[in-house]
Amino acid sequence: MSRASDTATQAGIGLGTAIAVAISWSVNQSILWAILHGFFGWFYVIWHAFTRPGGLMG
Repeated sequence: MSRASDTATQAGIGLGTAIAVAISWSVNQSILWAILHGFFGWFYVIWHAFTRPGGLMG
């Protein structure tokens, strides 16, 4: 593994958190919302996939 991924893992940043923050930032452009959605991680990612137009539910 690379040194960056080891550092991120030790800091407790998971894949779900990273994806949630990226989605939140692209939608809201707000660091506060990104932090909140990062806290929820995979729950926010799945919710976003089901509720956005053209998402998993059509």
